[in-house]
Amino acid sequence: MRISIFLSFPKPHLNQQDKFIHKVSDFLRNRGFEPRTLGITDYDMSAPLTAIRRLMLESNGIVTIAFRRTKVKEAVVREGADIPDQNQEKVSDIWLTSPWCHIEPSMAYQLGLPILIFREKGVLSEGILEQGVVGYYMPEFDLSKSIDDYINSAPWKDVLGRWEGFVRAVVETKGTPPKLY
Repeated sequence: MRISIFLSFPKPHLNQQDKFIHKVSDFLRNRGFEPRTLGITDYDMSAPLTAIRRLMLESNGIVTIAFRRTKVKEAVVREGADIPDQNQEKVSDIWLTSPWCHIEPSMAYQLGLPILIFREKGVLSEGILEQGVVGYYMPEFDLSKSIDDYINSAPWKDVLGRWEGFVRAVVETKGTPPKLY
C-alpha cells in the first residue's frame, strides 16, 4: 500500500510546469508514495480550508511546488517608509506564486507533517518560501533546464531522501499506540 502524501501546486500554465508535476508525481509513486491533490485526485464539497485540512489529516507529509504564476514588472516595497533602516525599495521582474503555496505548507506545519517545498527559479523568496522558515533546505528548480537531470541530481535525491525518512517516521508513529508509562 502506498503512503499518502499531499502534493500542493498551482495549476500549471506552461507545458514545462505540467511535465515537472508529472515527473515529480511519477518519482514519488516509484518511491511508494501516493500524491494527493485537492481537485485532481480528491474532491470535497466543503470549504477549501476544511477540505485541505481533511486531506492533510489523511496524509503523512507534503510536497509543495511553487511555480511562477504572476509576473510583477515593477513594484515598490515599503512605499513611503519613514522609519530608519526601512527604506523604500524598487523591484522589477519578479515572480509570485499562488497564495496556496504558502497556506498549505503552513497548515501542514501546524499538523506536524514533514514539509518539502520546491521553488521555481525567479519566484519571490518570501513568507514560507524563505530559506530556513520550515527548517529544511528548499531546492530551487529551473524549468529552462532538463527536468530529468534535475530529478536525477544528487541535491534532489538527498533532500527528497531526508524528507522521505521523516514521512516514513510519521507513518510508523501513527501506527504506534500511545504509551502510558
